[in-house]
Amino acid sequence: MFKKSERSDAAEAAKSNLYDSGLLTRPDDDKIPPRLIARVGDLLWIIVLAIGIAFCFFASSFCITLLLAAFFSILFDPVITHLERWLIPRPVSAALGIFLGMACVAFLIYAGYGKVTSFAEDLPQYTTRIRDTLKPISQKIQKVQESAGSLNPANAGTAPKKVPVVRLNEEPTWPSYLVRGVGSVWGAIIIGGVVPFLMFFMLVRKDHLSLWAANAFGDRVNVDQFSARLNGMVRGFVFGNLMVGSLLALVSVGAFYAIHMHGAVAVGIASGLLNLVPFVGLILAAVLPLLAATLQFGSAGPFVIIVLTVLILHLIANNLLIPHLIGSRINIGPVAATVGMLFWGWLWGVMGLLLAVPLTAFVKLVADCHPSLIHVSNLLAQKPRPLPRWAVSSQATIIRAIPYFRPKVTTKAKSEE
Repeated sequence: MFKKSERSDAAEAAKSNLYDSGLLTRPDDDKIPPRLIARVGDLLWIIVLAIGIAFCFFASSFCITLLLAAFFSILFDPVITHLERWLIPRPVSAALGIFLGMACVAFLIYAGYGKVTSFAEDLPQYTTRIRDTLKPISQKIQKVQESAGSLNPANAGTAPKKVPVVRLNEEPTWPSYLVRGVGSVWGAIIIGGVVPFLMFFMLVRKDHLSLWAANAFGDRVNVDQFSARLNGMVRGFVFGNLMVGSLLALVSVGAFYAIHMHGAVAVGIASGLLNLVPFVGLILAAVLPLLAATLQFGSAGPFVIIVLTVLILHLIANNLLIPHLIGSRINIGPVAATVGMLFWGWLWGVMGLLLAVPLTAFVKLVADCHPSLIHVSNLLAQKPRPLPRWAVSSQATIIRAIPYFRPKVTTKAKSEE
């Protein structure tokens, strides 16, 4: 009997510890332990995040089409609203704006196709000039290899054995990276054809979409404030890049015109805009004018001026212009922007690389609207916000702070308290 009582006391003590730690719920306690809710919530978030990434990867063409349509709709909306004030119906103004935009894009593609065709025709001249320039260097390298071989007595008087070369017809990896997310040329054509129609319906049904968002998320998020911040972020990002790109293009045109380069206007504009491309912008902005200069100059002075101009503009843009004109509008840190470029570039290739900064800023906006994601928002932000007292205290306090996670207290429980 004494041993049974000791066992029962030990079992009661162990059960009491489980009750106190929150791992076990008391039979008369209807409240779910906060620690269990937090763990289940974290697990659900991980599962939802993994499913979302998998969906974005396998349904990349659908996601890119939707994002491009929403992105351009936000940019076109002020023009459509302004035309609406002139008593032009919104469907007519939206159709007119989209038609003019498509005409501008078609003109740019036509002009660019002509430049690319002329460049392809002149490509053998470029390769011959580059080969002639590098010929003395290759001859010196060959002489060094021959002299090194003559110093080895084991190889003296013996002819080198020819090793059979096996070549595999493998496709290069960079074209597949360029079309990742789009699929193929026909996929890009389909996306380009669907985006204008989707833009038209988004612009015409703007009020309907706003009402749906307010009914779906209005109890947890201030939809009007979120929409205003999203529109300001997208427009600020685009107009900031246009301002920086225009300034770089203007300085590049002036520098190339000063050295009397043929086609200085076209080459300078292209070099200035290519300087904004993440990661490889400096290389692209320097290669294009250097190729154009190979058929025009025989001395090293113009090449040095081109390289210094592109390098100085790249440093000024990335350290002064972009942080002040673009970084202040999107409020994401340089580390977050770089990691975002790596992630979205891995997910969708070049298209993800171009949309990486606004997509990362969108993730930050979503984190700003959710109280429990304030740590994620501060991780992405350029200037973190101070944490409130409820976010520092405990996870249980965060759960109680979220309205739809707050436990419902019955009238009976209130009377007992």
